[in-house]
Amino acid sequence: MSHSTSTYPPHPVLPVRPGTPRHRTLGRDLVGGLFLVTAGIHVGLVSADAQVYRHFADGGLFPFVREGWQDIVMTHPAFWGLMLAAGELVIGTLLMVGGPAARWGWVGAIIFHVLLMVFGFGFWLWSVPALVVLVVLARYDGPAPPGTR
Repeated sequence: MSHSTSTYPPHPVLPVRPGTPRHRTLGRDLVGGLFLVTAGIHVGLVSADAQVYRHFADGGLFPFVREGWQDIVMTHPAFWGLMLAAGELVIGTLLMVGGPAARWGWVGAIIFHVLLMVFGFGFWLWSVPALVVLVVLARYDGPAPPGTR
C-alpha cells in the first residue's frame, strides 16, 4: 500500500503564500471577486444596451465631468463600458493573484473609488465607507507580522 501525504484540499484554487494565515487574505479575495463580478455586469450592460450609461454623470461635481461624459464616453458607450469592465477585471485579477500583484490591485481599487466620487455626492455614500474598508483590508493583507498569527 502506498501512503499519501497530501492535504485537503489537494490543489487550492488560489494558493496562499507560505506563512500567510487564510484570514489575512479573505478580504483581498472578497474584494477581488467583487471586481470580477462587476466587470461581468458591465459586459452584460454593454451587451444589452450601452445607452444605460447615458445619465451616469448627470450629478457630476464639476462641469468637465458632466460634459466630458457626454462628449467622450457617450459618443462610444460600448467601447468605454468595455474599458471599464477591463479595468475592473485587471483590478480583480491582481487582487486574486495576491503577492506583489495584490498591492497594485489595492491601489487600483482605492483609486477607482476616489474617482467614482467626482460623479456626485450620492456616490460618496458608497465610496467613503468603501474606502475605509479598502484601506484597512489593504493594510491587513499579507503575511502576519513576525511573532503573531
